[in-house]
Formats: sequence, C-alpha cells, structure tokens
Amino acid sequence: MATDFQVTVDCAEPHVLADWWAEALGWRVEPQDEAFIRRTVEAGHATEAQTTTHRGRLVWATGAAITSPDPDRPRVLFQSVPEAKTVKNRVHLDLRVGDERREAEVARLTGMGATELWRAAQGPFSWVTMADPEGNEFCVA
Repeated sequence: MATDFQVTVDCAEPHVLADWWAEALGWRVEPQDEAFIRRTVEAGHATEAQTTTHRGRLVWATGAAITSPDPDRPRVLFQSVPEAKTVKNRVHLDLRVGDERREAEVARLTGMGATELWRAAQGPFSWVTMADPEGNEFCVA
C-alpha cells in the first residue's frame, strides 16, 4: 500500500504565501471552518492567540494549505516558523510548463513578486530557478 504525503513549506506568513502559491499554480486555498475555530477556543482547547484574521476571516494563525483542482495531487501546507530562511532549500517544487510556456510563466511569476535567481541547462533540458516572495526556491521547467 502506497503512502500519501503532503509538501510542507516553512515560512513567516503562511496565509500570504498560500495565497501567492494558489494564484501561481491555479490551485485554491483550503477554507478554514470559522465556527469550528470559535468552538475550539470557547471550549478552552485553543487560545485566541492561536488564531488570526486573514482577508476578513478567522483562521488558525500558524498554517494554511492549498489544494489542486485536479484529484490525487499532494496538498501543500504552509506553516509558520520563528526563524528566517538562511540557506538554499534541500527540497523544492518544479513547475513543469514546457519550453514553449517557460518564458511567459517566468514573466508572470516575476510580475507576482517572484525573483529570478539563475538559468541552467543539462543536455536538452533547461530551467529557470526562481524564489517565491519569502525566498523559497522553485524551478520553472
């Protein structure tokens, strides 16, 4: 039996980064249940400090997730951590758009706040390494 997984990204602002990546990938931010959050706080199982408001809605402060509109793709969770990113990612996402769409996609993502870091090629394959608004590397291939 295969094991399911999600990709988790450490970050400073999980809700902002989840919004960015949802737009970048054409995915959606998973809704959070405000009523459940309120009941959990009222019952003493969580505190107000563990919540925040994002885009006018009550959400858990430490995390936000995005999901693909297509079934069977891994969920991506953005979780807050206290330390800033300091070194290159050991794991990153490759956005596979094809040679014919790569330049347009790099331009679109740059317009959304991504940074182009470098370009590389190996044999017939080429890609652009970029960073999201918090500095997490990803490639457009």
